[in-house]
Amino acid sequence: MKSGNETVAAQAAPDPVGEKPVIVLVHGAFVDGSGWAGVHRLLREAGYVVVVVQNPTTSLPDDVAAARRAIAAAAQEVVLVGHSYGGVVITEAGSDPNVTALVYVAAFAPDRGESVSSIVAQAPAGAPALPILPPVEGFLMLDPAAFPGVFAADVPPGLATFMADAQQPWGAAALDGKVSSPAWATKPSWYLIPRDDRVIPPDAQRGMALRARSTVREVAGSHAVYVSKPEAVAALIEEAAQASRGKSR
Repeated sequence: MKSGNETVAAQAAPDPVGEKPVIVLVHGAFVDGSGWAGVHRLLREAGYVVVVVQNPTTSLPDDVAAARRAIAAAAQEVVLVGHSYGGVVITEAGSDPNVTALVYVAAFAPDRGESVSSIVAQAPAGAPALPILPPVEGFLMLDPAAFPGVFAADVPPGLATFMADAQQPWGAAALDGKVSSPAWATKPSWYLIPRDDRVIPPDAQRGMALRARSTVREVAGSHAVYVSKPEAVAALIEEAAQASRGKSR
């Protein structure tokens, strides 16, 4: 595992048209793909084709199918990026031969047979519980009043409130979706850890990154680091894209 200083800007490197991989962005629970807007803009400005997957967030198989459709449509090398629960999705979908690299952003990176539920169950005693409301017809949401402070503490207050009010309900079945074969076991991976994450403890992220042999970067930021620090996220994605280009298998 490598470590490095905080990266603050995405650098556009000269590259012939068509040689850069397609970047596929996969969102996590309680949100949709619109949160990737800042990262999308920076990567587009750097010359990448970027696809934002809109997960149904109903079950792991449904969400993996959405990611695989995006990979297939790209028809070329892909860097697969997942935030939060999206890390479970890319861990399962990333075995596609066109995927050259995985990028985890404040994300779960499960091993074979693991799920969000099993990872959360291993949290140390006394770890804070998420303010998840009781399920309604099989779907979960975070308490909107607690959402800004827990999920998006470094996002501008107005935007954090909007994110809380615009939550996408998360299918309870997705929590128990188990990974069959972790793509990080055979693909290079990168991992961005926000040091102030109140959803997935930073130490838990460090453990998953170490197990996956990921290249690690840490930044000051909340769980919504992909919204609050798009420059750092885009820079890590570019690093992965440049390091893994031409290595699809």
